Amino acid sequence: MIRIIIGIIIGVALFASLAQAEEQKTVTPKEFVETVVAVPGAVSTHLQNEWTDIKAYQANAWQDSKDQFARTIDSIKGLFTKTK
Repeated sequence: MIRIIIGIIIGVALFASLAQAEEQKTVTPKEFVETVVAVPGAVSTHLQNEWTDIKAYQANAWQDSKDQFARTIDSIKGLFTKTK
């Protein structure tokens, strides 16, 4: 029982020392303002990149769809042609 209590005390002490070991970063008002001002530009850039990716994906998907439709038409035509 004493070993368990000592283990718990050591564990709590280690946890407390780790929690205090992290350096607290303070944010100055100037840094805060710069970060807030940068947000619209970052969002705009992200949305433009997403839009470009979506357009490329849709173009590829549309081409794949057209290719698949052509193969389907050919296979249906093949059912009605006579083979010798």
